[in-house]
Amino acid sequence: MLSFMKYNFDEIIDRSHTAAVKWDGLNEVWGRTDLIPMWVADMDFATAPFVLEAIKKRCENPVLGYTCKPDSYYQAIIRWIKERYGWNIERGMINFVPGIVPGIGMAMNAFTEKGDKVMIMPPVYHPFAWLTERNERVLVTCPLRWEEGMYRMDMDCFRQQVKGCKLFILCNPHNPGGVVWTEEELNEVARICHEEGVLVFSDEIHADLTLPPYKHRPFAMMSEEASMNSVTFMSPSKAFNMPGLTASHAIIPNPQLRSRFRKYMDACELDLGHVFAFLAVEAAYSNGTEWLDQCLSYIQGNIDFADSYLKAHAPKIKVIRPQASYLVWLDCRELGMTQKMLNDFFVDKAHLALNDGAVFGKEGEGFMRLNVGCPRSVLEQAMKQLVEAYRHIQ
Repeated sequence: MLSFMKYNFDEIIDRSHTAAVKWDGLNEVWGRTDLIPMWVADMDFATAPFVLEAIKKRCENPVLGYTCKPDSYYQAIIRWIKERYGWNIERGMINFVPGIVPGIGMAMNAFTEKGDKVMIMPPVYHPFAWLTERNERVLVTCPLRWEEGMYRMDMDCFRQQVKGCKLFILCNPHNPGGVVWTEEELNEVARICHEEGVLVFSDEIHADLTLPPYKHRPFAMMSEEASMNSVTFMSPSKAFNMPGLTASHAIIPNPQLRSRFRKYMDACELDLGHVFAFLAVEAAYSNGTEWLDQCLSYIQGNIDFADSYLKAHAPKIKVIRPQASYLVWLDCRELGMTQKMLNDFFVDKAHLALNDGAVFGKEGEGFMRLNVGCPRSVLEQAMKQLVEAYRHIQ
């Protein structure tokens, strides 16, 4: 696509019949396979080549035995976080977890009890709600405020709703809205949660996908109070397109919290990892700067294309431009449809598989989530189909 691109993000890769949820799950979810899949949050680009090379090299040894965590794995994480965000962490703070959602679930069980209140800010990543409810905690919500075409935290609501909670789960950057929270918002959350004795889980899986000129701010960097009262979840899985490796980490600066978490993890050996986990993380963080910068540039180009195309041809469907991530929140409220009608429109008329905005909370009604982490030609075809469907309802 761009002459200076070292890596080819235009390549069409056939992911069908690979047990890929995004593609092979279409029939299970929609009962059909004639949809362009733009729902599950992984990209249709090839996984970063240095990650694949590290895996191939490991497979040259024919024994796939038990695997330990080498020091180089920890040092790669430490360097990446320091260089990317200016956050100085130590090896002892890093705890392997087999994916962000499993990690949050494990930490929830380590730090709270059944019946405890857990707060989230909808519309927000839907596993936060079902992790809370399936683990028999009480879900408390503090909806985000819609302000000038973007979400902002409602701090008045936050102060009231967080009272009596044991845990607050923060999506930082925000999914599905793509918001990079301000220092003022994060500092206020840190102060209130410290005063109320509420632990903060900060899901920062989309941090590496923050789009220039925006800058990601790790929650734990906001203050000493934030650092000592939080668990930060990070992973290279989204940025380097390797979520199937389920290799993530929970960073816990507070030694008391860390000890409690490790005791829980050790009880069932939940942090052992697997033969490809540690080398893949190390490869991504040790070699990933140029690849990621080019990937972000390509993603930004896709966002620009979708935004300009819909403005020109389907102006009642508005792109909420993300400040981070390849996930685009579409505001479809001007279409005047019920949520069922909206879903039917995208599936039956546009032949697209997107995420239903309502799954992120009732506050997501009237919205749909679009994944633009795909070759430009696929996005162009999807937008053409959407606009054609749009013309038939005007």
